[in-house]
Amino acid sequence: MHIVDVVIVGAGAAGLSLARRITGGRLGGGRALSVALVDAPAGPLRPPARTWCYWEESGGEYDDLLAASWDRLRVTAPDGTAATARPHPLRYKMIRSTRFEEHARTLLHRSGCRRYEAVVDTVSDLPGGGAEVRGRDAAGAEFRLRARWAFDSRPGRPGPARTTLLQHFRGWFVHTERPHFEPGVADLMDFRTPQPARGLSFGYVLPLGPREALVEYTEFSPAVLGTAAYERALRHYTGDVLGLGPFRVTATEQGVIPMTDARFPRRTGKAVFPIGTAGGATRPSTGYTFAAAQRHTRAIADALARGRTPLVAGPHPARSRLMDAVLLRALDTGRIDGGAFFSGLFREVPSHRLLRFLDGGTRWWEDVLIGFRTPVGPMLRTVVELPAVRRHPPPPAEHRAAAR
Repeated sequence: MHIVDVVIVGAGAAGLSLARRITGGRLGGGRALSVALVDAPAGPLRPPARTWCYWEESGGEYDDLLAASWDRLRVTAPDGTAATARPHPLRYKMIRSTRFEEHARTLLHRSGCRRYEAVVDTVSDLPGGGAEVRGRDAAGAEFRLRARWAFDSRPGRPGPARTTLLQHFRGWFVHTERPHFEPGVADLMDFRTPQPARGLSFGYVLPLGPREALVEYTEFSPAVLGTAAYERALRHYTGDVLGLGPFRVTATEQGVIPMTDARFPRRTGKAVFPIGTAGGATRPSTGYTFAAAQRHTRAIADALARGRTPLVAGPHPARSRLMDAVLLRALDTGRIDGGAFFSGLFREVPSHRLLRFLDGGTRWWEDVLIGFRTPVGPMLRTVVELPAVRRHPPPPAEHRAAAR
């Protein structure tokens, strides 16, 4: 017997987005859809507060939740040359997870979504149809919940891949004594940071006011750093590069995002479907996840509303995944210099087109034009060799996603 029609495991961006899209709806236009959301109890398994960033036009569905948005973007090359662009009509937007969760929690409570707290061990098919979630609640008692459909957002270890890097970062929310930041300009990549032996690093600055900003140190590399190493990098960046002067840190955030060309399944059982990072929403070449998770959950909600099996297209088209595989391989082999590559791309490609490209929204001929703005020789060599590169399981590492 199914207790609910849909159970969603995990109350992050993907889980909450799907829950709010389907709670209060109807199954195939008929009876009301019953929904349950299962989240980990307060503690180490529940992700800390974090930020989610994406780009879209003004007037988006979450605009009233934004912590800030910017109409100009800047990328600074290793030599200090900066390129600033206005990607009109797109804006770069930031949501704090705490605000998003608070808003979703209120909506779900009003619309009748059932909420449970449990550490989930398995999400699997039932022999007679449907799915079962099993685990332990906060008191250690057995937890079991059956549903017609199950959606699992718990990030797992990526599958075999030709290339596996990690995007890992630590950020400070800072408050400076004197005005320093340009509130209308977001620094997406500032390559005036010491570069690792393998991969790349950059600074990331999102101003919240003339004296307030989120300042992060980010690496694309095979392994994470210790907290002390991130702190040293941030002190160097804020002091020697940005010259902020005296400031205080009001909050921190830290995360790890898999950058891999592994294949992500669209379903893990007849009635079980991964969503969020587990469902391939993280763009391998950038680490951005939020916008793709919105597209994916919207498509799932539409399928359920039409009475269809919610097996929908993946969050990113096949052409985008192939281009990401080429870029990751070229970066990992050292054939291209990451700082020069990204700063050159931002300088030479119209910013609105580049952002649509990074979101998988460009047409094939636009992709070709962008391709000609990259180091053609190294990229073509990588394209030719890619089919012959064997896939390997990723090395043991922490792959908890903290999606941008």
